Amino acid sequence: MAQEIRKIKESFEKDLEKGKSKDFFQELKVKYLGRKSKISELFSNIPNLPKQERGRWGKELNILKNQISSAIEERLSEKIQKEERLDLTYPAKRPQKGSIHILSSVTKEICLIFKELGFNVIEGNEVEDEWHNFSALNIPLDHPSRDAFDTFYLDLAKKDKKSGNWLLRSHTSPSQIRIMQQVDPPLAVISPGRVYRPDVVDATHSFMFYQIEGFVVGQDINFSYLKGTLLYFARQFFSQEVQLRFRPHFFPFTEPSAEVDVSCVICSKKNKQKNQDRCPVCKGKGWLEILGCGMIHPDVLEACNIDSKKYQGFAFGMGVDRIVMQKYQINDIRLFYENDINFLKQFSI
Repeated sequence: MAQEIRKIKESFEKDLEKGKSKDFFQELKVKYLGRKSKISELFSNIPNLPKQERGRWGKELNILKNQISSAIEERLSEKIQKEERLDLTYPAKRPQKGSIHILSSVTKEICLIFKELGFNVIEGNEVEDEWHNFSALNIPLDHPSRDAFDTFYLDLAKKDKKSGNWLLRSHTSPSQIRIMQQVDPPLAVISPGRVYRPDVVDATHSFMFYQIEGFVVGQDINFSYLKGTLLYFARQFFSQEVQLRFRPHFFPFTEPSAEVDVSCVICSKKNKQKNQDRCPVCKGKGWLEILGCGMIHPDVLEACNIDSKKYQGFAFGMGVDRIVMQKYQINDIRLFYENDINFLKQFSI
């Protein structure tokens, strides 16, 4: 028995020095400690030994078994640590760099342009009540925009009878009301944010989109101030060559009101016949609608406790999604919200 144990030790030591891989050490473990190993065979022969020698050789075999097992585990652990050690000198893959979403970056760009004109940037609440979202803006009770098909009403208890139901704001104009209630004129504020309407999602509509509301309140404010402000914005944002066109329109909260078009930045309106079949943006019309605007209705000022005989103001609102689509020739609004990295990385800075 002593000779057999000595042979196993010598053989194991030679094999252990040959080890170069994790698989080799696993095979070595099976060879010396498995059910068909020489050690298992010696264990099975112990009952055939004289009774007084069984305990001694059983103990010797257990010691040998533990020594072999410990030696294999130690070498295996060293091998694993060596293979998994971090080599700081090894060239690594450059991690992907994140970037600001195109809608966020354009919103910031627009706000910075108006800050140059002295506007303050203030974000409003996304959850509003009917008074701030409709009534204070001179929107009557029977107006279609108050219908549940056009507004997301919330199942929350009313604050009071005057405020009405809670809802997700359908435009950024409630910010205008809250600021005029809290701060005395003169005022010049730009208010960006998300708005919500239960529209059917398609290439040009979404149930959530971004708007920017701007307004000025002061003494002797007239429509010329509005036109000059918007022209400055358009030339800073699009191009110094662009022109604006004001078309009469109706909004309950402004009087007079207008929709504003900007001359196409891709093709000149002077060459619209020539570019009619080519321009992917304006389709040869030469003009693109970008926002609505007007002089703040006296009833809106009075609702905010501002003397409409002493103060006047103008307001404008634009959809950020639409402006980005026009500027970058994007034909589907859904691309902004699908998190397609191949689309978004085109605008990364």
